[in-house]
Amino acid sequence: MLRGFWIAVFLLVAISAAPAADGLNVKIGYLGTADKTETISLIAMPAANDGVAGAELAIDDNNTTGKFLKQSFSLQEVLLKENDDPAAAVAKLADSGISLIVTDLPAGMLLKAADAGRQRGLFFFNAGATDDRLRQEDCRANVIHTAPSRAMLADGLAQYLVWKHWTRWLLVVGSHAHDKLFADALRRSATRFGAQIVQQREFKDTGGARRTDSGLVQIQSQIPLFTQSAPDYDVLVAADESQVFADYMPYRTSQPRPVAGSAGLEPTTWDPAFDQWGAIQLQSRFEKKFSRWMTALDMQAWMAVRMVGEAVSHANSDDAKAILKYMEGPDFALAAFKGRKLTVRDWDLQLRQPILLADGRTVVSVSPQEGFLHQYSELDTLGIDRPETKCKLK
Repeated sequence: MLRGFWIAVFLLVAISAAPAADGLNVKIGYLGTADKTETISLIAMPAANDGVAGAELAIDDNNTTGKFLKQSFSLQEVLLKENDDPAAAVAKLADSGISLIVTDLPAGMLLKAADAGRQRGLFFFNAGATDDRLRQEDCRANVIHTAPSRAMLADGLAQYLVWKHWTRWLLVVGSHAHDKLFADALRRSATRFGAQIVQQREFKDTGGARRTDSGLVQIQSQIPLFTQSAPDYDVLVAADESQVFADYMPYRTSQPRPVAGSAGLEPTTWDPAFDQWGAIQLQSRFEKKFSRWMTALDMQAWMAVRMVGEAVSHANSDDAKAILKYMEGPDFALAAFKGRKLTVRDWDLQLRQPILLADGRTVVSVSPQEGFLHQYSELDTLGIDRPETKCKLK
């Protein structure tokens, strides 16, 4: 009698967990930008498939595990130019039966896409935009963020600098809007963790090529002059998202000081030199498939698509609302070769994740640093915490 009862229970569980007879075919969209930012360093120039390559690798990973559950995944890419309408692109993807879209768009375009897709039940994964406002006053209930916020990046860097007792910062800020936003995040982090900005200087972009036409001799004379007569400082922290000056700072400052921020020691979600916690396996598969190194944007897109794969396999559904509900719940966690299970913050839909600190050749450290404690998760010492959030998901 008892044996028959457990057989019946087993059959019920198996039936409820089994996929539909025809299986699930999950279509994922990718909205990216056609134009890539030019960099000072030739070897740092982003590849044409930066970001989408990571999404394609995750599609392979999803299909590897999905075949046992009769689940298949595919990716449809759409690239936008600066003046293209993201709402029209979203409508095109929706008409193709896509309700889950990974994006690498500027903040303004992402908000237009999210608002256009909300009425059609579409959900987005922000893999590119670091703007804090997307997790604050401009947050959306249909946007999950796998890209870190500027606050997370700045906090990850600040924790290490404070741990090293490099608490006196010379802050050099570019003249573009994005540079100033990163500077805002760095100032917040300095206050939060006990560092002091002894002086702030602006490096004005006077135009011309990213890679100077005037040669190394002029750079070698200009940068020391720019950094002369500063109050005593431990580290120069650069805010230069526009790629105008920061890479010229290391080894050229007037005083022999380390450089961090947008050059030197940089906070990031991924680095080609990262090889801990099984990361080398992911790096090797990526290099074999695309014949190049995996970037932070690739990783952020990979995590977004893998999140979909994890949620589909557990929810046994391709319904976007069911997938999002599972991701927001307590049972969701993503294994992403970072030594911790990654989860979603329910107050702003930001993916919790460690921040790597890399110097271009090695990963120097990983934040959160030892000693920075939190009552719920040490990962919540990075970025905007629940008590300080301005996000009201809508």
